[in-house]
Amino acid sequence: MDLTHSSTGRSGTRRSDLRASLTRVAMATTLMATMAVTLTACSSSSPSLYTLAPVAGPLQPVPLGFTPVTTLPAVVEVRKPTISGALDRDRIVLSDGGYKLRISATDSWSAPLIEQIPHVVAKDLAQRLPGISLFVQDDATATTPQAYVELVITRFARDDAGNAVLEAQTAVHREESDAPKTNQSILLKTPAPGGTEALVSALSTLLGQASDQIAAQIRQLPPPPSAEQ
Repeated sequence: MDLTHSSTGRSGTRRSDLRASLTRVAMATTLMATMAVTLTACSSSSPSLYTLAPVAGPLQPVPLGFTPVTTLPAVVEVRKPTISGALDRDRIVLSDGGYKLRISATDSWSAPLIEQIPHVVAKDLAQRLPGISLFVQDDATATTPQAYVELVITRFARDDAGNAVLEAQTAVHREESDAPKTNQSILLKTPAPGGTEALVSALSTLLGQASDQIAAQIRQLPPPPSAEQ
């Protein structure tokens, strides 16, 4: 038996195994480093934040022979809305058509919709109803409201045709527990081509259009019981 040849063969095999092992370690180290850089880049990039904004609209006239200015509520509270669970999330819902909900991977609301929507509506109404004070439920105020605005939001995104859609139920009533409510269904659409910013702008426009209708509801409230006596 050639012991020298056998020893040399075993030594060569060990060197080959060592090189293969070192190669695997180097590859694993490179992969881990790449993953670490990727995760760092992802964690360091902040999402784009978007905010709804008030939109100017026409002043609401007083209905002739129906509601004198003196019987309009002086203070109105906009209550926090009930929002569909599909919409009640940090990420912006881009579309909800075709049995599919598409949510942005990078764009978020700057504040929850349950906070943004009533504040935008209150500002819209204040511009449309000069002389009436408006505030949002749970805002710090010592004023007692004489009427309330309630909202239920069921759609607030794009449809399959590329239109921004606002679908909601509204109710306006005076403070008395037995006061009748003026209920209304709202379905509004407007083109929203482009990206997220165009969608948020269109949704703000639709809230302004909804506020036009809500302002009319406030104008048409029946006089309080004391005014009828």
